[in-house]
Amino acid sequence: MAARRRRERSPANLKLKQPDRSGPTEKSLLELAEERGLWDQVRKREQELGKKAVPIPIPRPPKNAEDDGDGDDDDEDDGDGEDDDGELSPAADRALDTLLWTVSLAMLHFTLDVLVHHQYSVDRIVWPTVWRRFGQALFVFGLLVYLLHPHAVNPGLVPGLPPRYQAALRQVIFFITSSYAGCYLIHITNTSGYMAVMKQAPPLGCLWIWSTIELELPWAVLSLTGAVAFLWQRGYSIK
Repeated sequence: MAARRRRERSPANLKLKQPDRSGPTEKSLLELAEERGLWDQVRKREQELGKKAVPIPIPRPPKNAEDDGDGDDDDEDDGDGEDDDGELSPAADRALDTLLWTVSLAMLHFTLDVLVHHQYSVDRIVWPTVWRRFGQALFVFGLLVYLLHPHAVNPGLVPGLPPRYQAALRQVIFFITSSYAGCYLIHITNTSGYMAVMKQAPPLGCLWIWSTIELELPWAVLSLTGAVAFLWQRGYSIK
């Protein structure tokens, strides 16, 4: 232990010394590569590979196809009534609009038909007859909606009449239909027998609702006011 202590030197006896800041005395790897001509060999190899590379030809359209645009004209009309941007053509849009209104009105007719049968406590509903009347309503309302419902491509009711008068003519037709259907429906439900009500109430109710929806707000309010006045003047009840 004593000998070991003698070999140990205290920090105070160590001599301080600056680090060696001189440059490297041997050649670097870059210098060795330049002496051996490795850079020249790399350049020659790149030139050889560039000469062996085959350029890829770019196909060009034929001269007689210059006026075809982007070549998408063949796909412009696929028979589905859609344009290039995915929008429906005006004719297809009118057909779908007519189908939506027709199915909605026919389903309303079906619902009113069943409700009238339940109102008069009919024990057995003849479903084939109800479905037959549903089909008739589908055909009649489809024709009426196609002719009378306003649409951008609808030519109008009277050929040659200006568009503003066409719109006014439609409003007159819908106002008369709404007023007559509403008043007559109130009349038959208060004076006629159950058989007449079951046959006439569903189509009259559908006509009344549809024509009122097609009216502008002031005309719709006036039509409903007329129905209320008719109910009050005749002393009918809605119970």
